[in-house]
Amino acid sequence: MVASLRLPSLTSLLFPATTRYPAALRRTLCLRNRPASGFATAPSGTASPETKSEVGRLPRSDQAVTPRSQDFSAWYLDVIASAELADYGPVRGTMVIRPYGYAIWEAIQDYLNVKFKETGHSNMYFPQFIPYSFIEKEASHVEGFSPELALVTVGGGNELEEKLVVRPTSETIVNHMFTQWIHSYRDLPLMINQWANVTRWEMRTKPFIRTLEFLWQEGHTAHATPEEAEKEAKQMIEIYTRFAFEETAIPVIAGRKSKLETFAGADTTYTIEAMMGDRKALQAGTSHNLGQNFSRAFGTQFQDENGERQHVWQTSWAVSTRFVGGIIMTHGDDTGLMLPPKIAPIQVVIVPIWKKDSEKTEVLSAASSVKEVLQTAGVRVKLDETTERTAGWKFNFWEMKGVPIRIEIGPRDVSSNCVVVSRRDIPGKAGKVFGISMDPSTLVAYVKEKLDEIHSSLLEKAISFRDSNIVDVNSYEELKAAISSGKWARGPWSASDSDEQRVKEETGATIRCFPFEQTLGTKTCLMTGNPAEEVAIFAKSY
Repeated sequence: MVASLRLPSLTSLLFPATTRYPAALRRTLCLRNRPASGFATAPSGTASPETKSEVGRLPRSDQAVTPRSQDFSAWYLDVIASAELADYGPVRGTMVIRPYGYAIWEAIQDYLNVKFKETGHSNMYFPQFIPYSFIEKEASHVEGFSPELALVTVGGGNELEEKLVVRPTSETIVNHMFTQWIHSYRDLPLMINQWANVTRWEMRTKPFIRTLEFLWQEGHTAHATPEEAEKEAKQMIEIYTRFAFEETAIPVIAGRKSKLETFAGADTTYTIEAMMGDRKALQAGTSHNLGQNFSRAFGTQFQDENGERQHVWQTSWAVSTRFVGGIIMTHGDDTGLMLPPKIAPIQVVIVPIWKKDSEKTEVLSAASSVKEVLQTAGVRVKLDETTERTAGWKFNFWEMKGVPIRIEIGPRDVSSNCVVVSRRDIPGKAGKVFGISMDPSTLVAYVKEKLDEIHSSLLEKAISFRDSNIVDVNSYEELKAAISSGKWARGPWSASDSDEQRVKEETGATIRCFPFEQTLGTKTCLMTGNPAEEVAIFAKSY
């Protein structure tokens, strides 16, 4: 059955189907030689009428990368293309995740799947088509998501009796099913997770960060008491926080969202906020205490131990492929991608080097032995034995792809039973060590030690960068000065929603969160001068 997608009428008016790609997108030039609009800022939505050969492409992997300090957005797109993480999809605002980029997402899945199951959650799957009437049942939910909805109105050549929403999130359909599965307190808690794709009709897109369709996991739980739901919501944001620090070396700040920034339909939203290389904030993961908002809308009830009918208390929580973008923008440099070892698809690349044909056999044999030793020890290793490129080209290529460690083996190394080890996080000669023994126990121990050191080094560098770019403020003027200089502002806050909106309109910054870690002592709101119990962090964001 063929189903046609039709946008909400407002979107159709703003971005008609005849809209073509900007001319800059149609040129197959390096991204740094054209505006950073393209995929990064162009309105999303319609399939281009141009042929595949005419559609603009990300630059090839052998093209130069724009320096970060020159144009951060162009640098980001260059790295995605050159490191072979993703490419344009034929529908504007979509992307094709290439194998190397998807392998990073798989590493994220591998870690989180274990943690979800350790905490009692089970994986399952819900349909991506949701009746529009479901979305309308929770008032704040439909209001929050309506501008982003993709609707199916025709199926099998016929107008549908009820339009369908292509999944923007699953709280509504989950509650519909929970209502059928939950009857007694004995059915609780019900804790599930799904790995799925989501469609949100974004007006401005940026690969991995904000696209028409993206991949994520979304957890949904139902509980008998509000205390259990609150404990669950906080437990999941703690799992995300540990993941960010321990696996991706991103020092996120965990906290609670303001009322204005809370998820549509939630009582409370918890978040992890990361500082990117351009000092913008990235919301890297969220966990929502939904209270009874959806259970009341859908009639999701259970009979408690006293025989009384009660509405369940719920949570939902998610991390998406946006995290891949966060890794790029946190650790990458002018050379390209820089991957934390624990989520790197390839942790070690071996580059054999020879000049004479007579040297090739023994060098490749030694390189293969080193590969086998490291693989046996659980290290993800790649042997680049291709002959079409020079060793120098290979060095640059694998540095671009962010491989944490490179091992070089030449004829002299074979003779001395040693290898040369280079670290991706320390450029040039400073990161290169000669004479590391090929003895299996020595080599494995050395490589694993260096992988741990690289993770620690990346995390320490990111913490230092984050902390040096957060300014403590005590007045609105100080806040505006901090934001205008590109930094984050942290200060006491107890002002109104309208004051918060004013900050957004006048500075472009929003409250990223009220951090869980709060300073002690008396505080005075930076905006009103009234007493304040908490400090908030303000920043411009993606």
